Amino acid sequence: MDERQRFSEAVLPYVDDALSLARWLTGNAADAEDVVQEACLRAFGAIASVQNANARAWLLAIVRNTAFSWMAKNRPKAITTTDDAGLLEQAGLEMAEPQASPEAILIRKADAAQLENAIAALPLAYREVLVLREIEDLSYREISKALSIPVGTVMSRLARARSSLIQRIGMAGEGKAGAA
Repeated sequence: MDERQRFSEAVLPYVDDALSLARWLTGNAADAEDVVQEACLRAFGAIASVQNANARAWLLAIVRNTAFSWMAKNRPKAITTTDDAGLLEQAGLEMAEPQASPEAILIRKADAAQLENAIAALPLAYREVLVLREIEDLSYREISKALSIPVGTVMSRLARARSSLIQRIGMAGEGKAGAA
């Protein structure tokens, strides 16, 4: 099997997952596309050396490393914003059932925005573990390999990320209740 065929079979099925992870790490779609393009080039260059690996976890590890390299080179360290509100709105509308009332759609959009903001506010180490587990559905072991950290650290970071999300969303909910 030649390298192009191996790349097509091992990498291309997971490009959407790679783009999703890159969006979460970079904070916007344009930067995520640049990161995934560079990651795919790196993956193609290394495809011959991959033997019996979990291709999805392998690609997401490359995307993660590429995203950090890209952000270090192209951004000041203090920037952690997102400008992809249109994508969030579109996703919120696609998730709503066609028969949902306008009020239900608005509530879902507000909840999705609140969750996205809470995830974006997490420290990067917690955010990446949470996204890999809850959004990309990687196992603890796959996350451990992708991030080059022990499984115990994955579990600890994930617990802290979830706890922080609960606190952030809970505080936001209390603020709404107090305002009503």
